[in-house]
Amino acid sequence: MKLLAALLLALLSLSACAPVVVPAGPVTRQAGIEPFVAPPLPWMPVPAWAFAPSPPPPEPAGPRPEAMLVMPDGARLPLRVWRPEGPPRFVMLAIHGLADHGGNMLVEGGPLLAAGGALVYAYDQRGFGWTSPRGYWAGAETMVDDARHALALLRARHPGLPVFLLGESMGGAVVLAMRATDVSGIILSSPALWGRAYMPGFLRGLLWTAGHVLGPVALPPSAPNISASDNREALLRFARDPLTLRDVRFDMVKGLVDLMDQAIIALPGCCRTVPTLIMVGGNDQVIPTHIARRALRDAQVPRVAFYREGWHLLLRDGVREQVARDVLSFLNAPDRPTPREADGAAWLARTPD
Repeated sequence: MKLLAALLLALLSLSACAPVVVPAGPVTRQAGIEPFVAPPLPWMPVPAWAFAPSPPPPEPAGPRPEAMLVMPDGARLPLRVWRPEGPPRFVMLAIHGLADHGGNMLVEGGPLLAAGGALVYAYDQRGFGWTSPRGYWAGAETMVDDARHALALLRARHPGLPVFLLGESMGGAVVLAMRATDVSGIILSSPALWGRAYMPGFLRGLLWTAGHVLGPVALPPSAPNISASDNREALLRFARDPLTLRDVRFDMVKGLVDLMDQAIIALPGCCRTVPTLIMVGGNDQVIPTHIARRALRDAQVPRVAFYREGWHLLLRDGVREQVARDVLSFLNAPDRPTPREADGAAWLARTPD
């Protein structure tokens, strides 16, 4: 009897730590774009016992949001904009990566793309940035639906202009899972492709345990001796920004891997139905290059631009000006190869690690 009670208690404790997902709620309205009203910044002031006045919260990186994307369940996703000086030639919807937000994603890259005629939009995904609740995984289905609504709203706002999708890291996985066929082109910058198919068995087991037993436990999104960029200022800015996530829950990591699994399944089809440029950095430590190469080779993707000196955050790295030029070249002629695709073909053809 005591053994049975112990087993029941163990099962209850496991169920209590099941992965937490906060998906979209019931539909209450049509999706729309509304004026931005700033919520309070998620900033912890210095406590009174420190005998010092609390400093003002630091300003979030990037331009201040111009509007809110309001989803059918009422969720409000802040929308930032980088505008060209003259009339825009293309519209780009950019989707950020894990722990990041739409403003920080394109501090360096946004002005470079706008200077080439792109009207660039980036929003905060649910659970990130200036959204509420922060730090909880919304689920791949909700994130993909949000991206589809955002795309439809921006297309309606700019009829007649070609529309492109840009996804960075986790945002690249969201773009792949969208399976969009109604855009002029897709750019995937260091897409998150480290799904279970490319994990050793012990890592898949650790992931299950972490997601189901340690779900609420959170750790910093970075790991020792792993760097996302050679741009030190960008890394420091990420660490100081009040809208980036300081800690990521294990159940959010589990959700990210679920999303990457969907992205890998969608990868072969997306690159043939819509012009798609995939960009990879030779020094990427977040999605290791040998994992990315295996996934891209298995999917037989036709177009990969390889930046030997690049890291994970290509539009923030030291090679960002070259990357931005290649993106603009793709926007101008989506079917024409960009300069670094020859390097990409050679990299893909190398003997696997």
